[in-house]
Amino acid sequence: MKHRCYLDIETTGIRWNGYDITVIGLGFEHDDTVEVVQLVGEVITDNRLLEALSDVDTIYTYNGSRFDLPFIQQQLGVNLKEQFIHHDLMYDCWKNNLKGGLKVVEGKLGIFRTTKGVDGWMAIRLWWDYINHHNLQSLGTLLQYNREDVANLRILREKLNVL
Repeated sequence: MKHRCYLDIETTGIRWNGYDITVIGLGFEHDDTVEVVQLVGEVITDNRLLEALSDVDTIYTYNGSRFDLPFIQQQLGVNLKEQFIHHDLMYDCWKNNLKGGLKVVEGKLGIFRTTKGVDGWMAIRLWWDYINHHNLQSLGTLLQYNREDVANLRILREKLNVL
């Protein structure tokens, strides 16, 4: 049986060229739960990503059409749009007059997160603090932030009544 997957990446910058993927968060839907798997740093390869997605038919993202999937294609040479059904929840939000980034939409819909105040720019700083100073607390915060991004995509999909 194929599963839904919620995908979110963290990177060292906002453009596809000259920057790296630091975390790929994958949330695999199983009945009432989402199992989050994270590929981090040097573990991120095309083979590991495709292996992790082997039981998936549909991938859900927020702004993944313009950011996550092109970044993955540029960095890993994997075109996820060719291999999976992709559903970008950002466009469903726009249809429901919910504009802004994922955190803004979460706030409007009352979706909770423990990493309130952490955003994409902070995620970049957390990664470099981990790399440059071996700060495991920064890595932990980054991974929790990504985990919440991934898990909250399922909540968002359900609130939008998207199949």
